[in-house]
Amino acid sequence: MILSDRLSAAASMITPGNRLADIGTDHGFVPIDLVRRRIIPSAIAMDVNRGPLERAREHIEEAGLEGLIQTRLSDGLQALEEGEADSVLIAGMGGALTVRILSNDPPLALHIRELVLQPQSEIAKVRYHLCESGWKIDREDMVLEDGKYYPMMHCIPGKMELTPEEALYGPDLLSTRHPVLWRYLRFRETVLNSNLESLQNASSERARERMEQIREEIGKIQTILENE
Repeated sequence: MILSDRLSAAASMITPGNRLADIGTDHGFVPIDLVRRRIIPSAIAMDVNRGPLERAREHIEEAGLEGLIQTRLSDGLQALEEGEADSVLIAGMGGALTVRILSNDPPLALHIRELVLQPQSEIAKVRYHLCESGWKIDREDMVLEDGKYYPMMHCIPGKMELTPEEALYGPDLLSTRHPVLWRYLRFRETVLNSNLESLQNASSERARERMEQIREEIGKIQTILENE
């Protein structure tokens, strides 16, 4: 079993020695990889759907790790008990769902020490939620896999404030001038200019508002790239 680039990058953010709760585990590949390599001592592979959880259970048994990795049916963190895990991984979900999971069962109340998040959309919403709920981003990464960009963040308890640009693109990714982020920004600028061109002849109020939003984001990107 070889992890994809995006999952390998997320797995590398888990602190060695921590007990992991993998939310939305799907096939269970991340906990299997980390436990098999003895990076972590144990894990709980959790999923809201029985089908993926059964696949994860089969893979765990094939790896001979059923004594170290539990599988648990759970909507987000609901079935996780206080003190059972040190790290929480949420990868491959939309931003709104990630925020809902973190809001319904706040990780700080479960004595979680770190979050590793890899939201697939509405990433600014996730970063703002972290600010509001007692978490700060202490490092980030970003990979390009199969034509799609995957930002991810490692979070620890603490206070954080973000500029609009940092919320959109990541404070650590910006400060380190991450090469994949810079590639994404150029790609994003091209997409936004194409969207703006397609709206040029639209006359509705909604279209005008969208054009203004696009121009604003293009301006942010150009400012960042000019300071490269």
